[in-house]
Amino acid sequence: MQIEQQDVIPSPSWYANLTSTHWKTLAGAFLGWIFDGYEALALVIVLGPLLHSVLTPEQAAATPFFSGVVIGITLLGWGIGGLVGGILADYVGRKRMMMWSVLFYALLTGLTAFSHTIWQLCLLRFVTGLAMGSEWSTGIALVAETWPKEARSKGAGFLQSGFGWGTLIAAVVWYALNVFDPLGPDNWRLMFIVGALPAFFVLYIRKGVDESEKWIEAVRTGQWGATDASSGPRGGKRPFTLKQVFSEGESVRRIVLTSILSVVTIAGWWAVSSWLPAYTRAIAAAQGLAGHGQWESRVSILYTIGAIVAYILSGFLADALGRRWFLFWTFLGSLVTTIIIYGYVSSVGSMQIFAPLNGFFTLGCAFAWLAIYPAELFRSSVRSTAVSFIFNSARLVAWCFPIFAGTMIKSFGGVAHTALAFGSVYAIGLFLPWFLPETKDQESLD
Repeated sequence: MQIEQQDVIPSPSWYANLTSTHWKTLAGAFLGWIFDGYEALALVIVLGPLLHSVLTPEQAAATPFFSGVVIGITLLGWGIGGLVGGILADYVGRKRMMMWSVLFYALLTGLTAFSHTIWQLCLLRFVTGLAMGSEWSTGIALVAETWPKEARSKGAGFLQSGFGWGTLIAAVVWYALNVFDPLGPDNWRLMFIVGALPAFFVLYIRKGVDESEKWIEAVRTGQWGATDASSGPRGGKRPFTLKQVFSEGESVRRIVLTSILSVVTIAGWWAVSSWLPAYTRAIAAAQGLAGHGQWESRVSILYTIGAIVAYILSGFLADALGRRWFLFWTFLGSLVTTIIIYGYVSSVGSMQIFAPLNGFFTLGCAFAWLAIYPAELFRSSVRSTAVSFIFNSARLVAWCFPIFAGTMIKSFGGVAHTALAFGSVYAIGLFLPWFLPETKDQESLD
């Protein structure tokens, strides 16, 4: 008996339906996130010499505390600005909000180079955070609303990799400044002057990036419901977007659970991994090695390379594993690598091995899920509001963690014990994902 053979039609590749317009949209959001990444790591790696320049001798006795204050006040501004900017992006558009955000945070970052007191520095860090906060959520909304289903998570991962490339650029620039030493103790000022360059990027956004058609259509037709389970209003007067996402039971559940996971991600990074450069410097000093700053920069570069690899792979991993399993393995990896680094690593050689693994989970996968998952849970008319709330409400909670960590370092007698204490927060991420819906392969909500 002859069996009739049927032709098997191969599935199209994930990038088959992507056009030049899709790539231009990604490029615009990607470049904006590069500048955010540069700014975030620049503050962390120059914190030591920066505080040495701006603190009085009396204030210098409490350097760990002021380190936490500077980071915390930046996070606070970032959280407030991001929340407000995310809401505005659902009213004035993603493109326009991104332009203003990039312009103002670039200019304010440049002004940080001229700080001479701790209070000038804190003020500038706060207003810089206000300006830069909304860039991320607008970029995420643009990619989620413009890229096709089969490529959406990959595009979000590529977008998130911009943060990693930005931190890598910051690490490389700081390494070069340590080698050539143009301004000596004031090299940190050049780091922030370089951070002013994104102001020119506004010209590209203005010409190269289109507004989201899904957002335009949702507003035009009055699609005000927050989720796929929504029975919310359609047509008529538009509800306030922040009120809308908290007016529907399923939307509230999604917001609360993802916000807790966001706190885990952000508090874990700023209270644990942000101390990695200082911890490396201390290990190098304990080993009697010369060039503490160069060892610190090398480890920062390796850590960031690990994160970039995770960003690029995250969309593929999330599609292969599903969103919930991706979250589980992300937080498990963050917990385990944090314990290894702060509990067992005692040489810069070992640090160079484990730092990129820690970066893969704590900075890479742990932030990539925020780019991939929340945007799939909410509709276009409230997407930027919901995504920005999830990300920035966590900052509003987590901004105090670096201050607590700075105080605890002094009480606990070192960075390692404090990092291990705060690192336990990653355990929350092992069980919360299972209470959220799986969005793998679903169409983007309109």
